[in-house]
Amino acid sequence: MKKVLFVASVIGHLNAFHVPCIQHFKEKGYQVEAAAKLLDDIKVCEVQHNIDFERQPFRIKNIAAYKKLKKIIEDGKYDMVHCHTPVAAILTRLAARRVRNKGTRVIYTAHGFHFFKGAPLKNWLVYFTAEWLCSFLTETLITINKEDFEFAKKHLHAKKIRYITGIGVDTSRFLVPTDREAKRKELGFDDGQIVVLSIGELSVRKNHRVIIEALAKINDKNVHYVIAGRGSKKEELEALAKELGVQDNVHLLGFRKDVVDLCRAADVFCLPSLQEGLGMVTLEAMAGGLPCVASNVRGPIEIIEHGKNGFLCDCRSSDDFAKHIKSLIDDEALRKKFVENSMPIVEMFSVKNSLEQMKKIYSEE
Repeated sequence: MKKVLFVASVIGHLNAFHVPCIQHFKEKGYQVEAAAKLLDDIKVCEVQHNIDFERQPFRIKNIAAYKKLKKIIEDGKYDMVHCHTPVAAILTRLAARRVRNKGTRVIYTAHGFHFFKGAPLKNWLVYFTAEWLCSFLTETLITINKEDFEFAKKHLHAKKIRYITGIGVDTSRFLVPTDREAKRKELGFDDGQIVVLSIGELSVRKNHRVIIEALAKINDKNVHYVIAGRGSKKEELEALAKELGVQDNVHLLGFRKDVVDLCRAADVFCLPSLQEGLGMVTLEAMAGGLPCVASNVRGPIEIIEHGKNGFLCDCRSSDDFAKHIKSLIDDEALRKKFVENSMPIVEMFSVKNSLEQMKKIYSEE
């Protein structure tokens, strides 16, 4: 029986983004295994190896993770190893050096290089150096945005470099009817209020503070900012909202599983990130019928055409975000126009389309 191993830093990553690919191999009769930190009780494969990866590359635990992964890969006799997430992918490719000579194919999907235009110098020194070295140990490197694709073609050395339109939005999730009024009532909002939604970790990179600052500048008590996500910046964001006098209009919901319902309950979606690989949550928001305002950074610029199906803003300018959020708040027709114009983009980045592209890559010799 042919075997495939999927590797990521945490099992939740595989569950969130790669189940269609895993299912593809199962349907073809492969034994599919997973290697990741098993933080959650998620069963994406019958065989799951618990690897205690650390997200930071120079942590001592990664030495033990490498040794354990190397033994799994060498004993497993896999036909293919497909790795994801930066540190896990670096360790995987190092661990698979020997088995590549025996015919194991190593694929790496880069979900957004940590080195990019405007990235800190340390990112270039650490991650570019590691990716450059590991590219010699990679049969196929897959990128999900055009900036990374063009860079990889010029500077990295994988045998094949491919571009796909993201890892796929499951549009079928948004076909299930949702009671908008009931969800808004549950969240504490009435029909006269505008709900601006963001989804993502409460971190520096996700940059939610710029929307809180924009909310203060909009200065409308009927406009509420809702964030679904957890993270280390929770207290800092709460303190900022209080300092700016908008604490009653900022709502930190924590981790949520009802993303579809939240999109239906909201009026505008914001992605204020300082950097993104692509910005899947923006595509999900579009699929959920929301007009979007996003940072003018790698990823969102491939999804949004400014003024046609959304707005792009300077990620560090609360004035810019305030201006464009206000435009959508004041113009229901514009909100509808952006949603309509986003549907072809959503289809282009659908999980169905992404899977078809991945099948072609998997079938390559």
